[in-house]
Amino acid sequence: MVASEGTEQSGAGLPRRLLALATSAAWILGSLTIGYLLWPSSLGGCTTLTIVSGRSMEPTYYTGDLVVSRCGDVEVGDVIVYNPPNVGAARVIHRVIDGNADDGWVVQGDNNDFLDPWEPSGDQILGHAVLHIPQLGRLAGILLSPLTWISLLIVALAIVVWPGKAKGDDTGSDDDPDLPAEAAPAPGAPQVDEVLV
Repeated sequence: MVASEGTEQSGAGLPRRLLALATSAAWILGSLTIGYLLWPSSLGGCTTLTIVSGRSMEPTYYTGDLVVSRCGDVEVGDVIVYNPPNVGAARVIHRVIDGNADDGWVVQGDNNDFLDPWEPSGDQILGHAVLHIPQLGRLAGILLSPLTWISLLIVALAIVVWPGKAKGDDTGSDDDPDLPAEAAPAPGAPQVDEVLV
């Protein structure tokens, strides 16, 4: 009877182990998928996160909106993110209104009455918009700010370095005038620290 109970218990643990294994596999697969989808183009991936700044794309996008763009084929009507030539790392997010991949795309902001002076093509285009999250860019801007990280580091350092009150140190210092005379050690008497065993 004892042997059969042991067999039942080990057999009952198998579904639990399989469930734990399946859960772990799902987490790993989900993490890899999210990592693949969010891998930035600056590191060889296909995703570009853009925080909108300015009014040129209103009412489609407003300042502070976060736009996720992915590489792929571009068509007229798509909103694209591109690096104009000779402007450093600046990015423009505007709509394609004409052109083609070979000669370049004609782009314009939804709120602009003029065309962009650049006609991006090829590697200048970082991607086309696939996801828009209103105002999330404001929060991301705060989190990406060096001032935020410096402030957090200072607070963390203060928490680690700040002198705290030791446990059991409820008595005042020897120089405390409010300390009762009977609690103060006698002059020349050895100090004994309480040791708990």
